[in-house]
Amino acid sequence: MNLKTSWRNQLWPLRILRAWLGFTWIYAGWDKASDPGFLTSGSPTFIGTQLSAFATNSPIGFAISGVLENATQIGIFVMLAEFAIGAATLLWIAPTWAAMGGFVMSLTLWLASSWQVKPYFLASNSAYTILWLTYFLFLYGSRRNSKVSVDRRGFLRVSTVVTIAVVGAVVGKLFSRTTSATASTGAEAGSKKIIEGVAIKVGETHNFISKAGTPAVLFRTKTGVFAYSAVCTHEGCTVAFNSASKNLQCGCHGAVFDPFDGAKVVTGPTNQPLAKIKVATEGAWIVES
Repeated sequence: MNLKTSWRNQLWPLRILRAWLGFTWIYAGWDKASDPGFLTSGSPTFIGTQLSAFATNSPIGFAISGVLENATQIGIFVMLAEFAIGAATLLWIAPTWAAMGGFVMSLTLWLASSWQVKPYFLASNSAYTILWLTYFLFLYGSRRNSKVSVDRRGFLRVSTVVTIAVVGAVVGKLFSRTTSATASTGAEAGSKKIIEGVAIKVGETHNFISKAGTPAVLFRTKTGVFAYSAVCTHEGCTVAFNSASKNLQCGCHGAVFDPFDGAKVVTGPTNQPLAKIKVATEGAWIVES
């Protein structure tokens, strides 16, 4: 079935669903490709930083933690997959398998990033999981194009999808958007309650999620409170406090930071200290300011 016929033979509800899913996935790939920080370690939007935050509350956090050291490769794969799935959906190239890919990606994102959103319908990933599943079931039920032909025409069609994905990623990098300082400030405006002061004793630590959505660790000493990002400045893994050595340690590549000396590097493959997070005591609460 050619492209024009594929659109003409589908019912209007399926055309709308196909167009929405296809264009949305291409836009998702473009959004990542044009983000200069998505593949840049240490950036707030770095895929490793995002994965570290996801691992904190996700039911598949154990799996996410296990792949953090390959965060950049995962980011590249996700970006290319989004371009490929969107293009294949719109161009009717292996549409059934593209729909399955969209379903698996949405389900994974739902479990990873928005499982804790309450009520569940506020999480867009849950809606996209059902949309892709519905579209897949329609296509699979029709028994059309469920197999990818290995002849010359099939090879050229699949190659077209791969080419679109690669070109989209490259062009997105060429048109990288700049991060708006104003927007960043607006997103961080206001204080966020972390924990009640009476709940954390002097000498204790408390793990929390910062306003930026990344894991962080709070310290309380005789002189006050302070906090750092728990995202390692090497490859974006999550660091943990070792009460015996009094250091923050990264389990991926062995970086060690001293939280009582500005989170400076003690040893490891990085020379950049952990990012500081502004915290203060307001009334009965310790807040991120």
